[in-house]
Amino acid sequence: MPSYAAGDVSSGFSQHATPPWSVSLSLLNYWCETCQAKDVPIATNGQPFPWDRMRLPKTVYPLHYDLTIHPNLTTLDFTGVARILLDVHEDTSMVVLHAKQMQVSNVLLLAPEGVRPLRVLEYPPFHQLALLSDSVLTKGRRYEVQLEFAANLSDSFHGFYKSSYRTKNGEVRVLASTQFEATFARGAFPCFDEPAFKANFTIRIIREPRHISISNMPKVHVLIHRTLSDHFDTTVKMSTYLVAYIVSDFLSVSKTTQHGVKISVYAVPEKIDQTAFALDAAVKLLDFYDDYFDIPYPLPKQDLAAIPDFQSGAMENWGLTTYRETGLLFDPNKSSASDKLGLVKVIAHELAHQWFGNLVTMEWWNDLWLNEGFAKFMEYISLDITYPELQVDDFFLGKCFEAMEVDSLSSSHPVSTHVENPTQIQEMFDDVSYDKGACILNMLRDFLTPEAFEIGIIRYLKRYSYQNTVNSHLWESLTNVTRIPLHDGLHLADLDVRAIMDTWTLQEGFPLVTVEVRGREVRLSQERYLKTDDPSLTEGFLWQIPLTYMTSASNTIHRFLLKTKTDVLYLPEKVDWVKFNVDMSGYYMVHYAGEGWNSIIKLLQHNHTALTSNDRASLIQNVFQLVSVGKVRLDTALELSLYLSRETEIMAVTQGFGELVPLYKLMEKRDMAALENQMKGYIVDLFRGLIDRQEWTDSGSVSERVLRSYLLLFGCVRNYPPCVTKATQLFNKWRESDGNMSLPVDVTMAVFVIGARTPEGWDFLFEKYRSSLQMSVKSRLKSAMAVTPLQDKMMEQSLHGEVMKTQDLPDVIVSVSRNPRGYKLAWDFFRANWHTLIKKFDLGSHTISYMVTGVTSQYSTREMLIEVRSFFGSLTEETGSEMRCIRQAYETIEDNIRWMDTNLPLLQGWLDKRSRRDVHEDL
Repeated sequence: MPSYAAGDVSSGFSQHATPPWSVSLSLLNYWCETCQAKDVPIATNGQPFPWDRMRLPKTVYPLHYDLTIHPNLTTLDFTGVARILLDVHEDTSMVVLHAKQMQVSNVLLLAPEGVRPLRVLEYPPFHQLALLSDSVLTKGRRYEVQLEFAANLSDSFHGFYKSSYRTKNGEVRVLASTQFEATFARGAFPCFDEPAFKANFTIRIIREPRHISISNMPKVHVLIHRTLSDHFDTTVKMSTYLVAYIVSDFLSVSKTTQHGVKISVYAVPEKIDQTAFALDAAVKLLDFYDDYFDIPYPLPKQDLAAIPDFQSGAMENWGLTTYRETGLLFDPNKSSASDKLGLVKVIAHELAHQWFGNLVTMEWWNDLWLNEGFAKFMEYISLDITYPELQVDDFFLGKCFEAMEVDSLSSSHPVSTHVENPTQIQEMFDDVSYDKGACILNMLRDFLTPEAFEIGIIRYLKRYSYQNTVNSHLWESLTNVTRIPLHDGLHLADLDVRAIMDTWTLQEGFPLVTVEVRGREVRLSQERYLKTDDPSLTEGFLWQIPLTYMTSASNTIHRFLLKTKTDVLYLPEKVDWVKFNVDMSGYYMVHYAGEGWNSIIKLLQHNHTALTSNDRASLIQNVFQLVSVGKVRLDTALELSLYLSRETEIMAVTQGFGELVPLYKLMEKRDMAALENQMKGYIVDLFRGLIDRQEWTDSGSVSERVLRSYLLLFGCVRNYPPCVTKATQLFNKWRESDGNMSLPVDVTMAVFVIGARTPEGWDFLFEKYRSSLQMSVKSRLKSAMAVTPLQDKMMEQSLHGEVMKTQDLPDVIVSVSRNPRGYKLAWDFFRANWHTLIKKFDLGSHTISYMVTGVTSQYSTREMLIEVRSFFGSLTEETGSEMRCIRQAYETIEDNIRWMDTNLPLLQGWLDKRSRRDVHEDL
């Protein structure tokens, strides 16, 4: 749409010119003609709004924001002044920018010729303001606009929002913090709230003496009047979603990196003693990235702040990253091995963003994966080197399995996908952008070699520093890097990286490669893996797949780029077995046709360690997922699972649970106790030996400790007598000591779950939750209380947010919904409070999606499908009817119904046969 010229309005600034609020007749005539021609947005004052698109015009660009913000933590509102320096790219008489739910007043144009008021029109559906000038803003010139604004502190978790915490003495203290990604800066100050409108920001915060303020940059000076005014240094050029400021009574601890960057961790005063580990981790990781990317971190400081109320895990604001308290606070005596792993992963993720996302930013939210997929991927690259003892590689594969769960539905989306409005943008923050993004990068790195990949991404970061990018910029940087020799004599120069990777980013889903070995001939074919009963939905998909394989005859990893629907490979000799997708470094599944699965089952039963733990985990995942699409019979998958009785490695064990437990979870929501208990008995028997070998201590490597927590918790939930007896003894002792006895951290979940089964035990745990300052302990207490029969208390507590934070409500609802006695309770609570939830957590957010899919994902009856469709079908677009997660929920329930209809008789038959076999063996 062209910018609107001001017709016959004079461009002079004489004192006697037409007042700017009496817009010229020709301009109004033009608008009115346009109104009749098509639907034109109408501003709040009833006049036509002069811009009809959700994306801002490219006529003017912001260069610099001068922001003054004055929050009042008593009245819970704020005022401010924004002065924005503009660069005009095309002649125009209007400036369109964003503002949401704020009063804007005294809007002025500061031009060389003088100061003039501007007329303001507001169009709330697009969160837009139009500032109208009675004179043309001339291309190539710079102007300033100044806007005064006022708003309430948000009571959601977005924008400039209120947070609070309770001290040991019960006093409630209030703070204000920001969360601007993706489209919430516009709720805090008028701005050009799109990632490509990068600018510099100079920020002043007015505060009371009892508070401190922090922002992206260091403080340069403080002005003292009746209040205090903190002036922060001007930022580097960056997007609005990365601006941050906090007004609070936090304390901090600091250190300096080898490269001279000051790192500080901020937390509420009573928890500042839990910040030492995060501080050391941040120093170590920032130094690592500084060296790895060969680009110095550009700011003088990096703050990490633990916010008491925080919806997501963390946020990468440049120079001031913000976190949930559980993501930053660590007590070496009370935190578990998985707490430590989670904490360093989230810090590694946010610090990776200081380069991927902050320095180089996607042009628009359709390519969010360039930020998030990279940061997720870099968590594993960085921790593998900086914290080798955390064995982070043992956990990467789980991310690919999680991504495939979403990506196997027809409601999935391409990694790079068109989005327009804020709800669609919010929906991009999902497992596809993060986990699939990381997995396809890992596949590319494995294919190109780590050396070539590293050279390419450094080149990408250097070439596009302080700029915005699209997918193709990354592929160009990874093409023709140098003539680094790749695997099997290939050179990077011989590869068209873009052609390969476009097939992974521009189409949704992932391939299923079918392999059939006939002598030395290996026949290959590819199709889309999709859980659907509509075969037409799998047509027209083709990937360029970097295949890897090894055989019984050789440990060498062979590589082959499958570009066509079918192809044939020739082996140098006949083999007993072949394993494709070595270590599952590729984002695809494999089906072994003919005798393929039988030869693999034989291998696993006789010599499972001939394959790596990741290979074994991928086989477990592949075979059970292939049952869902009718490629493999359920009894074949169950025969493969028998080998798990000898498995000890975390990834393979947890994937075994991940495929077997959902089978009885589907039955728990139906009246079929006998088969359900048979299935539960099979799983306990399978892992009984491994559970029995677990010590109730904190010894061993990180992976061994995480696995111990998992196994003992499973044993207790499933009422395995040795686990229940031991956990009951420990709980009683701990309770007798009034919670002062030191329990081994790795076994606390198992102990708490058993303790929470009685009303007295639950009340005791709740009291400990109320008084504890240790975030990791609170987290485990909350989880344990949510999986017991007393869950209705939990949901109400979290909704009110006084003792249990509302940020924890989604986890509580989903935990309750997975409990066979709680799922109806959770569903009713979820429906009754839907409007409160979408207001608090925001439409399209990952949190809403997590609740929608989490609450419904284990339903498997047509009655529940009708009920779910009836509720979501009653919503309007404003209340979420168009969200992708609702389509995912329908598809998942339909898939569950199909699975049960097809496989229940097979499951019953196999379990009966096995129990007869066991009886026979006992005789």
